[in-house]
Amino acid sequence: MRKTIFFAMLLIIAGAQAGNKKQQMSGNPILPEFHADPEVMFSNQTGRFYIYSTTDGAPGWGGYYFTVFSSADLTDWKHEGIMLDLGTSQVSWATGNAWAPCIEEKRQADGTYKYYFYYSGHDSERNRKSIGVAVSSSPTGPFVDHGSPIITDADRPSEARGGQAIDVDVFTDPVSGKSYLYWGNGFMAGAELNDDMTSVKPETVTHLTPQGGSLRDYAFREGAYVFYRNGLYYFLWSVDDTGSPNYHVAYGTSKSPLGPIEVAKEPVILIQDPAKEIYGPAHNSVLQVPGRDEWYIVYHRINKNYLLPKPNGPGFHRQVCIDRMEFNSDGTIRRVQPTHEGVPAIKKVKIRK
Repeated sequence: MRKTIFFAMLLIIAGAQAGNKKQQMSGNPILPEFHADPEVMFSNQTGRFYIYSTTDGAPGWGGYYFTVFSSADLTDWKHEGIMLDLGTSQVSWATGNAWAPCIEEKRQADGTYKYYFYYSGHDSERNRKSIGVAVSSSPTGPFVDHGSPIITDADRPSEARGGQAIDVDVFTDPVSGKSYLYWGNGFMAGAELNDDMTSVKPETVTHLTPQGGSLRDYAFREGAYVFYRNGLYYFLWSVDDTGSPNYHVAYGTSKSPLGPIEVAKEPVILIQDPAKEIYGPAHNSVLQVPGRDEWYIVYHRINKNYLLPKPNGPGFHRQVCIDRMEFNSDGTIRRVQPTHEGVPAIKKVKIRK
């Protein structure tokens, strides 16, 4: 009897110690040094998560290469190296300003995978920013560039007003299987991609810019991101200037991947928290853990030591962060609470064959 009681007490103590043990958290930021405009992806080929981003910290947003980081659990990120370099012969048409990438994994008929990496760079022929694409059989490369931009200013919808062809996003509709490209600064444009994933169908180019709003709420600036959940297409975008502490994320929904977009009644879902010294959280991507209604938002925010009016370059000292994103029962997105803690390690994800 005494032995039974003794062992029971040991089990209780062990359980209490396990409960008190702190859960491993990612912490924010999750990547070292300065990175911005993060794109997150889960690969069914490798079973790992990947983040691609603008390499930040160079004056005038002058980064010229893209790196990739990978993780098995969203907390421990491994630097996989430079996967596309605009400063070399790897990309013939662009000379720098490697900005705001996105990527899509496509399973081929033979069961292998291809990765289509879209990005913006300084188009030396046009002296403007254009959008290119590079392709690989691995999420970490090597990537082979298409050889010329696939989106230029000439592809802008006639109704659109604003800046250059930057901030690209790619989305494959789980309903139709069709893939779409979105882009724009000061305007949002979208178009269906051809099956080759390296060109768009000109007749589908659509002006999508949400109308109205202000810098306090949802006036569109850049950084469109599209995902699908429970019959709705969600459109997220960034508001205000990337150097502003007020830089934030707003959203709307649609019944179609090419709009029209209905702005949410409470459109702001991620914004600064000065009490926590969190500023300018925006230009995001969204991750759904495969097979689960479990969602995360990956975004950048301004390092607190480089806020306006610092003379050493506000706006290009940004860091990548991750937090949970949750939905209300009616499908609206709850306001995300940006944290320094980040997220806990997630359970292993099963690869879809």
